[in-house]
Amino acid sequence: MSDDNSQNSDTPEAKKGFFSLILNQLFHGEPKNRDDLLTLIRDSEQNSLIDQDTRDMLEGVMDIADQRVRDIMIPRSQMVTLKHNQTLDECLDVIIDSAHSRFPVISEDKDHIEGILMAKDLLPFMRSDSEPFSMEKVLRQVVVVPESKRVDRMLKEFRQQRYHMAIVIDEFGGVSGLVTIEDILELIVGEIEDEYDDEEDGDFRQLSRHTWTVRALASIEDFNDTFDTHFSDEEVDTIGGLVMQAFGHLPARGETIEIDGYQFKVAMADSRRIIQVHVRIPDDSPQPKLDE
Repeated sequence: MSDDNSQNSDTPEAKKGFFSLILNQLFHGEPKNRDDLLTLIRDSEQNSLIDQDTRDMLEGVMDIADQRVRDIMIPRSQMVTLKHNQTLDECLDVIIDSAHSRFPVISEDKDHIEGILMAKDLLPFMRSDSEPFSMEKVLRQVVVVPESKRVDRMLKEFRQQRYHMAIVIDEFGGVSGLVTIEDILELIVGEIEDEYDDEEDGDFRQLSRHTWTVRALASIEDFNDTFDTHFSDEEVDTIGGLVMQAFGHLPARGETIEIDGYQFKVAMADSRRIIQVHVRIPDDSPQPKLDE
């Protein structure tokens, strides 16, 4: 008798009934829409049923269904590429300097991508008895996706097809950037840094003479030191916090605000936080001081 009861409790129907009971007890009924579900998740954190990290991950999973590849891609201007006619030593210089593992290989310009090179594929050519290096021998097929592709579908494609990088094109067929599986995972779990990431240098990247990409998590103190500014960090510690404070709300991607002569444009954001901003510095501002 007890064996029969044990077997019945392991059936899918029994398990479904058990979890439905738990959900009803925790949430007093099933959510009817996205807003209900978000409210339940946040209430669960407030009631100490889940911690903040779990809440952030759950909200991140929901966010990716609303994001398009254009929202998270690395823009064309920031793509680190190799040229098809570069020597092995020239390729190694770029790889070491950037610390990336995958590189688009171009011919004429970034609109003409011949394939993807993985840094590990160069290792056999570094042996003293290896055959001469040939870019054609190590090129892998490039995957191209439209800017409008949904991020959740992009993640599914990454997993199913087992590749980690795709080139993003606009409606006219021009290359607008690239996206990696890491970019998507960071939407869910937050920024991923390994032992080779340079945290300080990674906060500020120059796009043009007067425009910089700045991580929202960059400290106001570091920003002031780099750009010779005097933004207060008494109430907020990060550039993302400074921008959000100035807006008075969580801004959406593309929103722009000026603070003390510096123009801040939200380059990347989700439903919880600012991720990255573009900063235009005044024409007469001093040259930023980056650590060597």
